[in-house]
Amino acid sequence: MKITLSPIERRALKAKAHALVPVVMIGDHGLTPAIIREIDRNLKAHELIKIRASTDDREQRTKWFDEICDALNAAPIQHIGKTYIVWRHSLELAAATAKAALPKAKRKTPRVTKRQEENKAAGIKKKKVR
Repeated sequence: MKITLSPIERRALKAKAHALVPVVMIGDHGLTPAIIREIDRNLKAHELIKIRASTDDREQRTKWFDEICDALNAAPIQHIGKTYIVWRHSLELAAATAKAALPKAKRKTPRVTKRQEENKAAGIKKKKVR
């Protein structure tokens, strides 16, 4: 089952994918289960990926693009020539970015004893022990 996106969402994803390089290559053996697993692994890690096909058969490439999107519940973003752009929302990646967006905890100041406060007020520095 493919994910359907609005034209505005697809346009934004196309813009993000412009600078990407293909992370998965479909070789002479075609779309094997190993290739599907590799695409799935990369979608979990990156959400938006480019895939490159090596065949010159246009109908075969279109069929592969549809198979990839159906098998992985992904959204077809763009298919130009031998390059596919595929997107799927990744819960792991969303959780990691949400965690990174949280403000960092403030560092607590170390506890100071009464003697340390007195020495600091008097201008006495602690001697270094070697």
